[in-house]
Amino acid sequence: MAARQEVTAWRPRVPGVTEVFHAHFTEYAYPMHVHDAWTLLIVDDGAVRYDLDRHEHGTPHDTVSLLPPHVPHNGSPATPHGFRKRVLYLDSSLLGDELIGPAVDGPDLRDPVLRRRVGQVHGALGRPGDELEAESRLALVGERLREHLRRRATRQRPDPVLARSLRELLDGHVAEGLVLADAARLLHAHPAHLVRAFSTAYGIPPHQYLMSRRVGRARRLLLDGLAPGEVAVATGFCDQAHLTRHFKKLVGVTPGRYRLSSR
Repeated sequence: MAARQEVTAWRPRVPGVTEVFHAHFTEYAYPMHVHDAWTLLIVDDGAVRYDLDRHEHGTPHDTVSLLPPHVPHNGSPATPHGFRKRVLYLDSSLLGDELIGPAVDGPDLRDPVLRRRVGQVHGALGRPGDELEAESRLALVGERLREHLRRRATRQRPDPVLARSLRELLDGHVAEGLVLADAARLLHAHPAHLVRAFSTAYGIPPHQYLMSRRVGRARRLLLDGLAPGEVAVATGFCDQAHLTRHFKKLVGVTPGRYRLSSR
């Protein structure tokens, strides 16, 4: 069977939703990467296996998966015919950062009511003019997600100070980038120690984290209608070819095709 890669993406006029992403992949596997938004995922056909915080997870049909921001994860088909998924990327107005720990502890939620409601949100988002319905249904989804996460025993997840400080530096220099020696000087640490501390804490090296953030920003600009060449400059890539190489690796399609997939 030939590999298939079908995507549709758009930015709806609904508060709290930064992007809607529908995709069908048969062989494509996401490498480790991060998002700066919450990833709310349902699978309509097939299944996905993924690693989050170094633990393996899966997505059977009755599951809603909630992947928190800033935590590295990957993804690959768990069935021979791949998977078809629908994703909502949600900002912190719906789910706060205090819920990241509970989400990492159990990202796959078996809740038929929640699964149905998430599907209803996607249905409303796909109909122009039904933004109020989508917003109303999303409010119920957010409420149920918060109930799930707050029921779990809260505990402080390990987040070493040095690794967190480097992450904050990277977050503040997404487009312009950061020289490791400068980061080491600012944080009073040896460069090699910085890389080890960050990789140990987040399961991903600093350069890969930064590239994920740049691609995430590029996705938003492409959906806003900017041309790939303009996006490359705005997000810190050397040129359009540099953007294309990393974008295709993390998203599965080229920036141009992704832009054309937008509704």
